[in-house]
Order: sequence, then C-alpha cells, then structure tokens
Amino acid sequence: MQLSQVDALDPRRPHWAVAVEAPSRDWIAARGCRRHARFLVDGDSKAPSLAHFELFDSRAECLAWIMANRRALTDHMPGATVHPVPLASWLLGLA
Repeated sequence: MQLSQVDALDPRRPHWAVAVEAPSRDWIAARGCRRHARFLVDGDSKAPSLAHFELFDSRAECLAWIMANRRALTDHMPGATVHPVPLASWLLGLA
C-alpha cells in the first residue's frame, strides 16, 4: 500500500503495519536519517520506507508476517527492532 492511499481505508476497522526505528544516526538502512527516526516497512523490499508499506487486518497477521520474514528484515535493517503498530497511532506519532 502507498501512504497516499491511507485516506481510502475504512476508519471503522483497525489496520496494522510493520514499523521500525533507526537505531543510530545515518543508519545504514536509511542514510542521512537521525537517530530514532520512524519508518514503516516496505513489504516488497523489506526495507524502511516513508511511502510504501505492508498493511494487515490484525496484530496477529502482522506478527506472523514479521516472523515469516525475519531473516530478510534483519539483513535489510541491521540493528533495528521491528514491531507491529496500529497504523492510525503510527500516523499520529503515538506508536
């Protein structure tokens, strides 16, 4: 999904996404970023993204995807903790 399509989502249903926080300044997975910069995770590239992300209907589905792709996530985003977040909370800066 693209961030520009968020307004088309049904606001009555919860939506989950995979998020990551940069563990250091100028992190290898996101050159030029500041420490603790927040990103969603692109489902295709398994890398941090500000525009593309994977969307899930439940926290359990999101966690299952993280576990199924943990090797690729670790390879593309070394040193970062990947976790599921409610998309609405993430967009508001609360998660």
